[in-house]
Amino acid sequence: MTHDHDLVLRPTAAQTSAALNPPPGRSGGDLVVETLAGLGATTVFGLPGQHALGMFDALRRSDLRYIGLRVENNAGFAADAYGRITGEAAPLLLSTGPGALTSLAALQEAAAASAPVLAISSQIPTAGLGGGRHGYLHELPDQSASFRGVVKSVHTVRAQSQIPSAIAEAWKSALTAPHGPVWVEIPQDVLLAETAIPVVTGGDAFPEELPPRPELTAVAADLLSKAARPAIIAGGGVVRSDASGKLKQLAEKLQAPVVTTFGGKGAFPWKHPLSLQSWLEDRHTTDFLEDADVLLVIGSGLGELSSNYHTFKPRGRVVQIEADLGKLESNHPALGIHADARLALQALLETVEPREDGTVRERVSELLSRVRERIASQELTLEQDVLASVRKALPADSPSFWDMTILSYWAWSAFDAKSPNTMHSAQGAGGLGYAFPAALGAAAADPTRPVLAVSGDGGALYSIAELATARQHDLNVTWLIVDDGGYGILREYMTDAFGEPTATELTRPDYVALAGSFGVPGVRTTPRTLSDDLAKALAAPGPAVVVLPAVLRMFAATHLG
Repeated sequence: MTHDHDLVLRPTAAQTSAALNPPPGRSGGDLVVETLAGLGATTVFGLPGQHALGMFDALRRSDLRYIGLRVENNAGFAADAYGRITGEAAPLLLSTGPGALTSLAALQEAAAASAPVLAISSQIPTAGLGGGRHGYLHELPDQSASFRGVVKSVHTVRAQSQIPSAIAEAWKSALTAPHGPVWVEIPQDVLLAETAIPVVTGGDAFPEELPPRPELTAVAADLLSKAARPAIIAGGGVVRSDASGKLKQLAEKLQAPVVTTFGGKGAFPWKHPLSLQSWLEDRHTTDFLEDADVLLVIGSGLGELSSNYHTFKPRGRVVQIEADLGKLESNHPALGIHADARLALQALLETVEPREDGTVRERVSELLSRVRERIASQELTLEQDVLASVRKALPADSPSFWDMTILSYWAWSAFDAKSPNTMHSAQGAGGLGYAFPAALGAAAADPTRPVLAVSGDGGALYSIAELATARQHDLNVTWLIVDDGGYGILREYMTDAFGEPTATELTRPDYVALAGSFGVPGVRTTPRTLSDDLAKALAAPGPAVVVLPAVLRMFAATHLG
C-alpha cells in the first residue's frame, strides 16, 4: 500500500535542465527568492540594509513584486494585512539588528491576531556568531532570542543548503493553525556568496491540519443539542479559518444567538435575527452571555477585550474551540477542544441535533434595544453620525483598517463590517500606527477594491513616511485622520482617573498640506460633509487623505442601576 507521503515528485525535464545548468552569478540571496517563488509568493515587503543586500539584489533577478516601506515596523504591518487578506504567508525582508528590532511591534500584532507573516532577516557574518569576533555593525548578542518570545517559530540558517528547507518549514509553520508570524535569519556571508546549488524549482509546504478530537466534539454536540439557552462567541479564529458560513449554519441549526469579538468582526451577519452584533463592552450583553447554560466560544481566548475587561463570569458550561493550545481554558474552565475552527464547526454541524426556540429572536431584539437605549441616553450623536458616515461612504466589499483611536473603539462595537475579513484593527496587541501601513498591504493584495485606513492624529504621526510608499506604488488607500489635537483616548482615560491629562497634547502638522507635499490629494472635511468627501476619495484611483477635525468621546460601557 502506498501512502501519499511515500510519493516522491519526479522533476520535469525543464526542472532537470535548470538544475543541471544553473545560471551564473547566483547567490544565497537567489536561493531565498527562488524558494519564496516556489512556495507561491508573488509579493514581498521590507526595507534593505547592509547585511541583507544579497536578498535585495536577488529580487532584481526574480519575478517577485517588491513593496518597500520607509520604516520596518510599517513594513511588518503591511505584510500582516497582506497575510490577513490573502490567507498566504507574507514575506517580510529585513536587515540585521536595528532593522530587525524595529519590526518587533508589528510582529507582536501579527502574533496576537494570527496573521501569517514570514520574516526573513539577515545576520552578522558567520565568523562573528557563537562567540566569534565582536564589533560588527548591527550586532546583537543573540538576535533570534529577541524574537523567540514574539513569533510562532524561529528558524536559523548557517549554510546555503539549509535555505530552501528552512524557509519552507517557516512557511508551513506560519500557515498551520493558528496562523502567525515566523522568523528566519541568514548570515550576510551566506546571502552574498556565489552558490552552485541548483535553482529551487519546487517548494510545496502544506500546513498541517488541526482536526478536533471526535470524543470531544461528541460531548460538545450533546451539550449544545440539549441546551435551553445556548449562545456563541465567535472570535478571529472563525475569520482566519474562513469558517463564517459554517458558523451561520450551526447558529441557525441550534437557534443560538451569536456575538462576534472585535477580532472576529464580520464572522456573523450583522443584521441576522440571531446576531448580538459586537457589543462586548456592554454590561447588558455580558449579562446575556452569562445567562447562557451552554456557551460555545470559537476562535477566541476570551481575553481582556472579549471578556469586557475580565468582568465576564459565565454561569453555564463553556465549550471552547481554539487552535492556540495555550489559550484553551486560559481564562475560564471549559470543555477545551484544540482544533481549527473550520474543522471543529464542520464536526459539530454533522453531530448536533436541531433545536427549536420560539423566544430567541425576541430575546436578541430586546437586548439590542436595551443597548441602543443606553447609548442614546449618553448624548453621543456626533460619534454615531461620524461612524454612520464612514459606513455609508465605504463600499460593502472594501476592507478597512483601524488604528487605536476613539473612532476605532466605537467601530469595534458599533460598526457593521458587512462581510468576513473586511474589518481589521490593531486590537490584538494594541500598538499605534497600524492602520495606514496595513491598508497599503491590503491594497497591494487586492488592487481592485479601495481600502480605508482610520487613524487619530497621534497614530497618524507614526505612519506619515508611508505617504511616500502610497504614492510610489500608487496604492488605492484613503486615509481618514480624525484630528483631536492629541492622544484622545489617553486624554480621556487620564482625565477620568486623575482629573486631568498629562503628555497627551500634540503639536501636529497641517495634514492636508503635508499630504500634498507627497503628491497625495488631501481634503479637510466636517462631520456634515464627511460621507461625501470620503466617498469621492475612495472612488478616485490612488491614495488620498481626508482630515476630520473633531473631538470624539467614548461611550460608557456599563449601564446604570
